[in-house]
Amino acid sequence: MTSPLGRLRPEHPPVRRVGELVAALGLSLAGPTGEDVTFTGVTMASGEVVAGDLFVAVPGLKVHGARFARDAVTAGAVAVLTDRAGARLVVEQVGDAVPVVLAEDPRTAAGPVAAWFHDHPARRLVTVGVTGTNGKTTTTYFVDAALRAVHERTAVLGTVELRVGDEAVESPRTTVEAPVLQSLLALAHERGATALTTEVSSHALALGRVGGVEFDVVGFTNLQRDHLDFHGDMEGYFRDKARLFAAGQAKRGVVVVDDAWGQRLAAESPIPVETVSTHVGAPGADRADWAVVSADVGLDGVGSRFTLRGPDRVEHEAASPLPGLVNVSNAALAVVLAHAAGVPLDAAIAAVGRAHAIPGRMERVVERGDGWPLCLVDYAHTPDALELALDAVRPITPGRLVIVFGSDGDRDRGKRPLMGAVAARLADVLVVTDENPRSEDPAAIRAAILAGVRDVRPDLADVHEATSRAQAIRDALALAGDRDTVIVTGKGHEPTQEIAGVFHRYNDRDVFLAARHEQARRQEQHA
Repeated sequence: MTSPLGRLRPEHPPVRRVGELVAALGLSLAGPTGEDVTFTGVTMASGEVVAGDLFVAVPGLKVHGARFARDAVTAGAVAVLTDRAGARLVVEQVGDAVPVVLAEDPRTAAGPVAAWFHDHPARRLVTVGVTGTNGKTTTTYFVDAALRAVHERTAVLGTVELRVGDEAVESPRTTVEAPVLQSLLALAHERGATALTTEVSSHALALGRVGGVEFDVVGFTNLQRDHLDFHGDMEGYFRDKARLFAAGQAKRGVVVVDDAWGQRLAAESPIPVETVSTHVGAPGADRADWAVVSADVGLDGVGSRFTLRGPDRVEHEAASPLPGLVNVSNAALAVVLAHAAGVPLDAAIAAVGRAHAIPGRMERVVERGDGWPLCLVDYAHTPDALELALDAVRPITPGRLVIVFGSDGDRDRGKRPLMGAVAARLADVLVVTDENPRSEDPAAIRAAILAGVRDVRPDLADVHEATSRAQAIRDALALAGDRDTVIVTGKGHEPTQEIAGVFHRYNDRDVFLAARHEQARRQEQHA
């Protein structure tokens, strides 16, 4: 097994006949035989095939998945589901060694096929899905904390990890492919979980990864510039996000209406929605079902307190365990989502307020003192998220605010100068470096960021450039004193850095801790 996802399959999967699948979903067989072949799993990844699997081969951006049919069959796949073009590729590679099930759009079919195979496990769980540009991870962890107030065992899936009960593996993406999601839903039920919360990315919605699931409750955080390389423009981005609020995809929704996109989603949603306003005194807050009517971000840097007014006009004192108004918004949405999912309001408020730290989300790695600045790691990787992160940190910084940041390669290029301008405006010291350059020239990415910096700070005062992310963090620490704050943004929890197509093990938190350990070692040597 080459993937840790293989550990997160049900121990007792069903056994289905290919003929049953064809009849149940209105599909067809490419050949005259194969109806009696049985399968015990579904996957879209040839590298994750387990003996007995149905391999779903979908057309990709560069190559058809059916080109990997030989690998899948060699690994133990007993049948293939694909389109007619894929079927020809399967025959070229393995002849009639396995039956081929035909679907007009195998990617769209993958979710319903996997849901049928596992007997629709989502129907036996309380399910919550969260979408939006920023805040998905934090909100899902907050929701999970609230659900655990009434559910003995839960699962949470997203950018950081795939966790069922006490077992977790690193997540390969924000929202896993449909067969993996259905397998995780089935595993959660098998292990006694009664609730599951997942992040739902716009890519996942566009590519059908949550097909076959009807969520009990879905939430929307915000819509800000990101992923335009994939969606084309903000209108396309919005349309894909709105797919989560379609009839049959979700039963009810909760929408933050702090921006025009949220207001539009609430107005156009075909399913019932509750609205949440999280900006104190915002126009229209009185019309929202729920509203944050006061907020205190606090000066201890640990958390924030706020007052949440409900539809009955009763006000409730609540808290976020993370600093900044952005996390007041995430906490308020999480409380309402959990309450909509059946958690008593008081229990939801209490559980969110004491939720554990979330990896890479305003994560406090080194505390201020003993000559050290406060050191934070945050996933902010869009202009709006960067602005919110810096606004959250400024009130808890008695000295200078130092930021280490970059921008991804092979992604939306237009946001790079925007992020440079935000950092130049809101931070005191900038260290511009690499994030995940992927196939692009890292120097060109940094140059685009620095162009935006120059628009705000033409003399580039207190602006530094580093060609290594680890070196950038060490440079920032050398520049900072114990009254300062160093925040590293962009990668958050990520355990790797992709450079020229190669994934290197790397984590911002680890670099901070290694630097602190090295300094402590030097101090001991000179003591």
